[in-house]
Amino acid sequence: MNSEQNTALHAFRKYGDLVLKTAYCCVGNYSEAEDITQEVFLTLHAKPQQFHDEEHMKAWLLRAAINRGKNYRKSWKQKRRLALEDVRELSAEDTSERDRILKQAVFSLPEKYAAVLFLHYYEGYTIKEIAHIIGKKENTVGSLLRRGREKLKLELEESL
Repeated sequence: MNSEQNTALHAFRKYGDLVLKTAYCCVGNYSEAEDITQEVFLTLHAKPQQFHDEEHMKAWLLRAAINRGKNYRKSWKQKRRLALEDVRELSAEDTSERDRILKQAVFSLPEKYAAVLFLHYYEGYTIKEIAHIIGKKENTVGSLLRRGREKLKLELEESL
């Protein structure tokens, strides 16, 4: 096993769940999120990258998942897909009803808000780090967070 395989395998073992959750946040479809996750790690395996540290690797993986999620949402496949998955699949980590409802509400938001909220609140990234990961200005990320929170609040008020 060479070092490229070790890098891809290490990345998958360490960040596989995070990449899957991020992809799911972007596309809202568990099976598509699994496909996107597989593509991200296959790309890393086929085209090895040089990472400065673990955070650099994590940021690259998240950026790759978000980009693939955006591409999926733009694709003809997404536009022609039947709405067979009205019920969102949630991760096994959601133990409380409150967490489940909150995560479902976040995932129901448009991708640009859901991704930023997920990275900030679930993964603990700062606005500056999110701006670097998604390739937007810090002010834009701050605005997306603010608007996402407002939309999330409205979504939760409507469901109650």
